[in-house]
Amino acid sequence: METELHQYLGKKFGITKALKLKVAVVRYADDFVVTGASQELLETEIKPWIESFLATRGLRLSAAKTKVIHITEGFDFLGWNFRKYARKKSEILLIKPSKKNVKAFYEKLRNIINDNLGAKQEDLIRLLNPMLRGWSQYHSPVVAKEAFSRMESLLFWRLMRWAKRRHPMKSGNWIRQKYWRSVGNRGWVFATDVTNKDGRKDVMELYSLASTPIVYCKKIKGEYNPYDPECEMYGETLRQERMVKSMRYRKEWVKLYVDQRGLCAICGTEMDLDTGWHNHHIEYRVNGGSDVLGNRVLLHPNCHAQVHSLALKVVKPVPV
Repeated sequence: METELHQYLGKKFGITKALKLKVAVVRYADDFVVTGASQELLETEIKPWIESFLATRGLRLSAAKTKVIHITEGFDFLGWNFRKYARKKSEILLIKPSKKNVKAFYEKLRNIINDNLGAKQEDLIRLLNPMLRGWSQYHSPVVAKEAFSRMESLLFWRLMRWAKRRHPMKSGNWIRQKYWRSVGNRGWVFATDVTNKDGRKDVMELYSLASTPIVYCKKIKGEYNPYDPECEMYGETLRQERMVKSMRYRKEWVKLYVDQRGLCAICGTEMDLDTGWHNHHIEYRVNGGSDVLGNRVLLHPNCHAQVHSLALKVVKPVPV
């Protein structure tokens, strides 16, 4: 869509003028946003062209979802709100969790808590933690600290009501001491003592939304196509950068590194922090290759580039 739209604008207005129209397409599955320099351009040129483009493919725009709006008013897309805010001498674009998304997530939490009034504290934490961790990680690349703090505040009072309904005759101080505690430098942590499988005592605490680090996403090249073999190396690099802070990825990397004795699978020389390394899929993902360790090897960045440029065949090293 984006390629053909730019070709259409280039033929009609000329390449130089078409660039000044600031037309861009951002798509995820069947949802997309189109930007343009003016409302008139979007309504008279872009929207009719998109309707024609979709009609030839048996599709049409959703009347309920389609609207033309100025960026200073903001719009929701994929659970985020995109809006430009005025400053003294400039404007700044901020991407935040949308109010609709925040409200919907809180309703999920509220329903879980209300449906588990008789559950043990540790069981309730086990239900809530995956939800909290998943929601916070989804919003961690945007301006979400305010939304995280607000959600924690709402969740605190919801859990306080849960506790009071369990113990209607107990004082607030008794409830606080039973269900909340200090952990490190954090106070009022919803936590409880649990016994591990090996019989040792441990503390299970509710996931802290406010402690979720905000890590802004790296911009991806517009021409990147995950199904194009020529983009395979770029895709592998993106996946590695995205996963490098994941504990699961670190464990996988250590396993690969140990199995290869710290040696590159192509040149056989040592890999370290100075040389760096890339995580390469032997059978390319675009050809159906999986993420299992048996289909992955570690290579020097230069060796990785040669594998893709020269179409070299990589063999999984045999662990010693």
